[in-house]
Amino acid sequence: MQPYGGFWLRFVAYVIDAVIMNIVGGVIGAFVGIGVGAMGAMGASESAMLGSTIGAGVLSLVLNWLYSSWLESSEWQATVGKKALGLVVTDDKGRRISFGRATGRYFAKILSSLILLFGFFMIGWTQRKQGLHDFICSTLVYKARSPDLVQNTAEVFS
Repeated sequence: MQPYGGFWLRFVAYVIDAVIMNIVGGVIGAFVGIGVGAMGAMGASESAMLGSTIGAGVLSLVLNWLYSSWLESSEWQATVGKKALGLVVTDDKGRRISFGRATGRYFAKILSSLILLFGFFMIGWTQRKQGLHDFICSTLVYKARSPDLVQNTAEVFS
């Protein structure tokens, strides 16, 4: 039986992904900040500047969703953080998930967060290491057996 990806391994993968997305978000934020500053200097209304800021927030949400859902439904079956740690996301039969299921899983994580992160802590004590979002979308996270993943992971951290 292939082992499941537990809480701490998934947490470290999340931190890696968060660093990547924060770098991307920082670059986008810098451009938005420059744009809002320029708008202010040109006398634009506060509502126009607020609209630009809200637009940047929506863009950030869309980029995070696409990053997670596209990669987890790709041949990798993992985000960069999960890939680095040798984890893959599958359906409950061990097959690659669709973009639609990956999207559902991404947005189900909001529910896991809203209940004081309880949906994530479930990973630590459920039999197949599933969070609430995994139960909702019938997904599993496995430690991949592929020697390439183990080798690539070693190279990432060396």
